[in-house]
Amino acid sequence: MSTPVVMPQMGESIAEGTIVRWIKKVGDQVDRDEPLFEISTDKVDAEIPSPAAGVLTEITVKEGETVAVNSVVGTIGQAGDSPSAMARQAPPSPPPPTPPARAGAKPVEQPKPRAAAAAPPASQEDLRRQKSSPLVRRIARDNNVDIAQIEGSGIGGRVTKEDILGYLGKTGEVPEPRTPNTNPEPGTRKPEPSLRVDVQPLSVIRKKIAEHMVMSQRTSAHVHSVFHVNFSTVERIRQEKKGEYEQLGAKLTYMSFIAKVVVDVIRRHPVINASLDADNILYKKDVNLGIAVALESGLIVPVIKNADEKNLLGLSRAIADVADRARAKQLKPDEVHGGTFTITNPGQFGAQFGMPIINQPQVAILGVGTIEKRPVVVEDAIAIRTMAYLTLGYDHRLVDGAVADQFMSDVKKGIEHFDPSQV
Repeated sequence: MSTPVVMPQMGESIAEGTIVRWIKKVGDQVDRDEPLFEISTDKVDAEIPSPAAGVLTEITVKEGETVAVNSVVGTIGQAGDSPSAMARQAPPSPPPPTPPARAGAKPVEQPKPRAAAAAPPASQEDLRRQKSSPLVRRIARDNNVDIAQIEGSGIGGRVTKEDILGYLGKTGEVPEPRTPNTNPEPGTRKPEPSLRVDVQPLSVIRKKIAEHMVMSQRTSAHVHSVFHVNFSTVERIRQEKKGEYEQLGAKLTYMSFIAKVVVDVIRRHPVINASLDADNILYKKDVNLGIAVALESGLIVPVIKNADEKNLLGLSRAIADVADRARAKQLKPDEVHGGTFTITNPGQFGAQFGMPIINQPQVAILGVGTIEKRPVVVEDAIAIRTMAYLTLGYDHRLVDGAVADQFMSDVKKGIEHFDPSQV
């Protein structure tokens, strides 16, 4: 008996995935749950395990191709089975959206099966849901675009993010690239000679990040507030307790303290943990904390669910766990969606502070600058303290500046006067 290998559903709103790499090749022996291939989606890069033990007898979707979830991408046969002749060849390209016309048919008649879509459907909302994902519908809603007017290139004519972003570009939302002036006016500098370049295609995860960041900038009215925070008390506690935490199998990092203070303060400022849905505000009862993790290929944000229910030790363990598994591409689908607030840490690379972009559909994100000793004024004297800049990026459509600054003031107070009894 053969076992089909399918594209998994990696998140509630994910409709398709891209095969980045086949870890096994046709003819290889595989064990059940052994990594078989690597995929990339809107939410996560992950290694997908084999659904059964046996031999990989067929690969039907090659590297770099994008298919709908639950599509068959390969076949696992029983041990001893030999790969079929078709499987030994290069994997075929997926079929075009419209089947080729039969001999003698007129080419212009090929699109006729889709002409029915132009007729008014029973429900306009049903049509939108059939032809697009929730993310695409949100982009359309925020930009006042009727999805029914967009030609979909996805499976079954589904409108993808690429389709709607391309449509917005065609309608003037994205400025066209400027062409160099090859005939400058007298007195102006001549154009630079052509440069030698190394052209490389964008990786799948880089494309997804680019799309998500552009969409966030178009969606939210970004504003940032920066606070200078004294970490001296936290540093003292950390030095006293880090050995004890190591014995418990946890790392007591600055991020552990920041996360603990943030989830506690969010309870007093629920709008920071909310999101917008058209004309409605969704106040989230749970605090699901996203922690941005830098990978060689890009950035990923695993989510710690119910972070507000964890103590400092629990948060320390959870942060280390999701970061390690993100780098090893071992995150589960539900660990990369459902976040309500995100912390990103450019300071680990030496940045004093940054202006982070909001992780949609959230309305705020905290950026952590480098934590280091600096001279500061303490009671009219110069003193050395462990300091850092914390930056809150927030969506001004929902969060007022006063609310954002009150939230940050409470975060600053919580860090500077951290209660040692919580350690």
